[in-house]
Amino acid sequence: MWIRTESQDDHAAIHDLLAAAFADVPGHGRVEQRIVDALRSDEALALSLVADIDGRIAGVAVFSPVTIAGVERWYGLGPVAVSPQDQRHGVGGALIRAGLAELADTGAAGCVVLGEPAYYDRFGFRAHPGLRYADVPPPYFQALAFDDVIPQGEVQYHASFSAA
Repeated sequence: MWIRTESQDDHAAIHDLLAAAFADVPGHGRVEQRIVDALRSDEALALSLVADIDGRIAGVAVFSPVTIAGVERWYGLGPVAVSPQDQRHGVGGALIRAGLAELADTGAAGCVVLGEPAYYDRFGFRAHPGLRYADVPPPYFQALAFDDVIPQGEVQYHASFSAA
């Protein structure tokens, strides 16, 4: 497996991957497709990594800027998707670890994620009572600071997320 930055040639495969990975959830991946397309269109993709297995896109992890009470250099993780045939083989975890490392290496202050606490906890994400996102129950919205400083306040994702 090769983890690399997405290229323009990957866009159709990523679109198909999102549909396949989210086929069993409401919207069948269309929400995630619209988010990624809008982030690209708005030039707000800070980082989009793909897992390439023998020339086939097996997974994708997307990072985009978030706003937290004026604090800069924070990013949101998501969507993350892995093809059904490659799930439970470490593809998603490898993408997330690589993305977090790349963000930290480029001077990011931290990353937030909306998702299953038991899954994202393994990467160091934790819920913080002073950090909020909409009406999401606190355990499902987590943050990972690269400099050990967790900002306080309401998190806003890039406007592209409203395209969903």
